[in-house]
Amino acid sequence: MRSLHRKLSHLLGIWRWRTMGVTLYQPNGFHCHTLHLTTSEPDPLEIHKKKLFLWFSHLPQEEKQFGGYFSPETMHVDPLILERKAEESAGLLSPPLQIQTPGSHSVTVEQLFEPTDAWNGGRGLNVLLYGAVGTGKSTVVRKLVLDWCAGTTLTHFKLLIPFSCEDLGQLSKAASLRDLVSKKYLHLRKHPMLSGEGNQAKDVLFLFNGMERMKLDFRIGATELCSDPNEALPPSVAVVNLLRKYLLPEASILVTTRLSALDRIPQKYVSRYAQICGFNDPDRQRAYFTSRLLHQTGDTARNHEAHALIELLYLNLQRESQLAAACFLPSYCWLTCATLHFLHFTDAKAPIRTLTGIYTSFLRLNFGGEVLGTRTGTNLHIQEHPSSLMLYVVRTLGKLAFDGVTYKRMSFSEKELEQWIGGKTKTDEELHQLAVFRTDVLDFFLAPCLESGKHLPEEPSENGERRYVFAVPAMQEYLAALYVVLGENKSALEKLTRQVSVAIGQVSEDVNAIVSVLSKFIPLRIFAVFNLLKLFPKLYEKISSHNKGSIARTMAAEMFRTEDSYNEDVLDQVEQSLLGVHGPQPKQYSEGQPFELYPIFMGGLLHYGNRVLLQQLGCSIQSTTVAQITRALRKYLVRELSKPQPPEELMDLLVLLYEFQNPRLTAEVLASIRAIRLTNIRMTSLKCFVLSSVLSCASPSYHLEELDLSSCLLTHDMLQVLWPAFRHTYNLNLQFNSLGPESCILLRDLLLDSKSSIRSLQLCDNPLLESGTSILLKALPKNQSLTHLSLMHTGLGDQGALELAQTLQHHSLQELNVAYNNIGDNAALALVDACREHPTIHTVHLYLNPLSDVGKQSLYIRGVPKSHGGSGRQVRVLASVTEGSDVSEDWHPILSVIRENASSWDRERVKQQLKVFLRDLEWGRQQQQSFWKRLHFRRVEKGVRQTLQMLEKDTLSASK
Repeated sequence: MRSLHRKLSHLLGIWRWRTMGVTLYQPNGFHCHTLHLTTSEPDPLEIHKKKLFLWFSHLPQEEKQFGGYFSPETMHVDPLILERKAEESAGLLSPPLQIQTPGSHSVTVEQLFEPTDAWNGGRGLNVLLYGAVGTGKSTVVRKLVLDWCAGTTLTHFKLLIPFSCEDLGQLSKAASLRDLVSKKYLHLRKHPMLSGEGNQAKDVLFLFNGMERMKLDFRIGATELCSDPNEALPPSVAVVNLLRKYLLPEASILVTTRLSALDRIPQKYVSRYAQICGFNDPDRQRAYFTSRLLHQTGDTARNHEAHALIELLYLNLQRESQLAAACFLPSYCWLTCATLHFLHFTDAKAPIRTLTGIYTSFLRLNFGGEVLGTRTGTNLHIQEHPSSLMLYVVRTLGKLAFDGVTYKRMSFSEKELEQWIGGKTKTDEELHQLAVFRTDVLDFFLAPCLESGKHLPEEPSENGERRYVFAVPAMQEYLAALYVVLGENKSALEKLTRQVSVAIGQVSEDVNAIVSVLSKFIPLRIFAVFNLLKLFPKLYEKISSHNKGSIARTMAAEMFRTEDSYNEDVLDQVEQSLLGVHGPQPKQYSEGQPFELYPIFMGGLLHYGNRVLLQQLGCSIQSTTVAQITRALRKYLVRELSKPQPPEELMDLLVLLYEFQNPRLTAEVLASIRAIRLTNIRMTSLKCFVLSSVLSCASPSYHLEELDLSSCLLTHDMLQVLWPAFRHTYNLNLQFNSLGPESCILLRDLLLDSKSSIRSLQLCDNPLLESGTSILLKALPKNQSLTHLSLMHTGLGDQGALELAQTLQHHSLQELNVAYNNIGDNAALALVDACREHPTIHTVHLYLNPLSDVGKQSLYIRGVPKSHGGSGRQVRVLASVTEGSDVSEDWHPILSVIRENASSWDRERVKQQLKVFLRDLEWGRQQQQSFWKRLHFRRVEKGVRQTLQMLEKDTLSASK
């Protein structure tokens, strides 16, 4: 019996497999009585949900650049959706950022599909969801599909079929609705819900996203009526019949579109209108920022930093600043989060990201592959050559942005907008494209100028005319840079030369072909005249090459503008534009608005990765253009770097080289740099990463004479990021950075690294303490490159000094600075004795230590070489401004060090030491018989008193 049962089951399985080739689903009345058959057949709807969930869970490439921190489940915040009446949607549309009107109310997408009185009788609902660019239509669709797959929304629809109208618009072959569905979703092939029989389609929801990408024509003469889902139709005709309710009238439809395409569907075919209005209040914006910035790797320190960023950002949004107006659009919230993530959470483990890349990705997310569409019924020859929407933006708004950057203006009047945007339109088609551009794109980039919630012009204007600014200030610089790099700022002569060159080049090819044939039969010299035709294209190439050189010259000139030299570095300016300025305003030395991102964006746009994205946007930058600009740029940068540059300008140069992502150019520019001094630059993990990335492009043999990172607020984590940069320097200055004992482990490993060539290490004013210096000193016996070590004011103490004395043997150290370390007489004497026995040490700094007069005298005596026997050498001991009864030769360097560092030291202790210096000088002066020596003592006393007065003045001002 068991074998018979197995045979029957096997035969039934074969029968089922064969019948699946005829039809995948049996009629509703058919029920299989064999348990084996019912459990083995997968449910197509469950397969559909699983596949949809996988497809819509995939993050765009723009999200993957953040290291996989984000997911649709954690970062979604619902934008405001308002239900509108048909009359509110007709005619001129109100701006998407307007406040909620009394007649409209907030709804969810699920509420939009509740039955209405106007639409009943078994017909499905047609819902039109519209909104401006960047309000979150695609994000709402993605979240809607994922929630339906999870069974949390729209559960009364058993089948959800999403379509991309951009995809449908590319299909040229006619196909039936069922074939169209099966082409996109093979597992739904011949599904009974799409057969049109009975009312099975009532459980189906079609979703058409981006209807503006499709040409729909509801005229009867242009689109035939059809109710058969098996009849082959063009995709646009199938969509029109679905909306007409001729085809599957029981099915419901959700259509998303932009404002310009709202009137493509007649009102009689729409049951409900709804408008996505973005984030209309700071609380929604804050929820978005929280979901984005707090979901990191779980690092507590990073979460604390993210909380602080969110608080500062929220305070800036509450001020009704220009940023708050921009963040009404969720797209600009994305840009803000991406920029903050780049500024604060960049590390060596994350993918390489650049600021230019973030802005390019931002534009691709919103305008990827779009063209300026034509109206329904336009001639085919016009449609065959559509113009890129992004290229249109560059030629209009980019030109406006370039004019603003050139003349240092951020706001523009309505007359200026009319002049730069659409001022030369002539044909009806151009007027239509301009109308689409104004409706969909213009408000995305420009916003009314705001200040304290009021419309205030940047400059007084006649008749109180409203002025406009770019929604994000950096976007103006980006578009201006793109306008220049694409060569759109050509002069009239250059444009004419190109047109003539192309025309003559084409003619010369034809003429040369004819002449080459005739010259074989009639070898006349006159035919050589036609070779002159080849000269004009070559002349154009020369003019074009000169134009590329002018782009490089502009980049270098804008990078090193004298009036912008002492402004904040460009990364700090970007951060202040997002978080605002809390506390004293930063010093601004330039009179007008600085546009220091402009040349950096120009360099970043030449990077291959950004050029690939721009190619997808319809903006092509040729490799030959990049090569010409790069060659000229290297020459101009090297010329500018021959002049002394302030730290802020050097930091901006490093950012430019990082954005360029061109190792060869970076190495050539670095060859002309011998020192990088970034004193008082507020270093962050990003700036450290930029510095390390740039120096890593140099050859292993390249070394800086000096890398000065003093007073840069460095931390232990930043030192780890800077490790590759430290390998390319001889003299490393890390003073005034509050580095603790844990940093000494990394510094010890650095000194032990075979690839490190550090000769001088300055660690002044870092609380290393005895424990930290003990770790650091373990590297001295095995290190042979270090010659100068400064541990001034590091908390060394007597124990640390004694340990240092024991580790000085067999090392190449030449100068040792342990001043201001609370070292007593005994430890100081032991250290000096060890230095005398050392073969190379010639100078020891011991001033500002609590040394007695007897101790100072002993140090002076021991610094003098022994006259008989022993191996002692002469060692300069800098313990005071006096040496015995004479003035020390090093009194001036000692006072200079005190003046430079006194602001960060204990003023009372320093003043006490200065008074001891005065007492020593007075005693020494009394011992002198020579008038000139006494005069010299007076001069040194004057310098000490001036330093003392400076400290007392600073103490009084600080107390006030």
